[in-house]
Amino acid sequence: MIIKSRNVLWLAAGIALGLSLGLAHGVLADKSATIGAELPWQDARMLAEVLERVKSDYVNPVDDHELLQAAIRGMVSSLDPYSAFLDGDEYDELKISSSGEYSGVGIEVSMEDDQVVVVSPFEGSPAAEAGIRTGDVIATIDGIPVNTTTLSDTIGRMRGKEGTLVKIGILRQGSAEPLLFTLKRSRVELHSVKGELLEPGFGYVRIAQFSETTGDDLESALKDLRKRNGAPLKGLVLDLRNNPGGVLEAAVYVADAFLDKGVIVTAKGRTPESKFEMDATPGDDLNGAPIVVLVNGGSASAAEIVAGALKDHHRATLMGRTTFGKGSVQTVMPLSDDRAIKLTTSLYYTPSGVSINHRGIAPDIELPREPTPPTAPVPADAPLQQRDPEVKRALQELKAPTVPRSGSVTASVLLR
Repeated sequence: MIIKSRNVLWLAAGIALGLSLGLAHGVLADKSATIGAELPWQDARMLAEVLERVKSDYVNPVDDHELLQAAIRGMVSSLDPYSAFLDGDEYDELKISSSGEYSGVGIEVSMEDDQVVVVSPFEGSPAAEAGIRTGDVIATIDGIPVNTTTLSDTIGRMRGKEGTLVKIGILRQGSAEPLLFTLKRSRVELHSVKGELLEPGFGYVRIAQFSETTGDDLESALKDLRKRNGAPLKGLVLDLRNNPGGVLEAAVYVADAFLDKGVIVTAKGRTPESKFEMDATPGDDLNGAPIVVLVNGGSASAAEIVAGALKDHHRATLMGRTTFGKGSVQTVMPLSDDRAIKLTTSLYYTPSGVSINHRGIAPDIELPREPTPPTAPVPADAPLQQRDPEVKRALQELKAPTVPRSGSVTASVLLR
């Protein structure tokens, strides 16, 4: 997902709500009702008829508010798969994923076999300091069993106002009795970038998604890798596999980190704000050292902006499988009552002028969908390149003399 932030004074929302309520109760006085543009009269009357039929004849009583909320949600979601009406909780969740911080206990969780399992506590978080571990099963929150049908309920109950307490009941393998942890919620930062040194001279950086903190996290990761290496890096594996995207500006920042000049992305839409071009600034954090970018069908949107820019400028070799193919930009527009709409406002283009929408980006080196399993079990603490065959293959490519080190698309291509 690519998101742009924009504050919008949505005066028409109130007008639309009033009009719909009036229609639902048969108050139709003017056949030229308008909301910014002429509202089709026959369609407006049909909406009124449907609302009235549902209210009077549906098997269970229904609320005006719920009906109209559903109508609004359906209207926006019908536009494309990425436009959506966001209620308060959904809007809050989007703001958290975009900003990269929230107030809670700092646990990454997943649903496994109808259990809420701790994937990892964040370093320095209340959960980590209290001793909650990877593999722990969350059984209760404040004495109430967790909902094993939806992960969002558990996540929402662990979050809360900074400084408040929450009691989390844990089932741990090897412990006969449940463990109870009382945690004080605090500000938690979601770091989307992880780095490690594969071997002397060669680094690995994984970007899980693009948030407002991704640029700074990338700089910190590269700085740490150089420090651990004791010298500039000879090459980098940039892992964008299963990265669903995120904030547009963060993707541009990452691409710019490895480019000296040239277009990173352009976009076209109907409004002046939806038409833009973003260019690289002087300076390459790797000083031209080779890059291999790992991608797959889960690499989407903002991840594709980075992959497309580095590929078109011959700055990196793409390895893996064709990317998802989401070439659109969504703008978040706040509404009243802490709600919002996420609306597709632009189509974006790679530096070569290509739209990857519904097509994706083909890698320079295609890898099989099912990697060859190791002949012998690999220890969990083994180096990453031994545990992940695709990282191993990328490292081999980095050492090959044919990996692109720099370059840019031609001026004629950029002008298309």
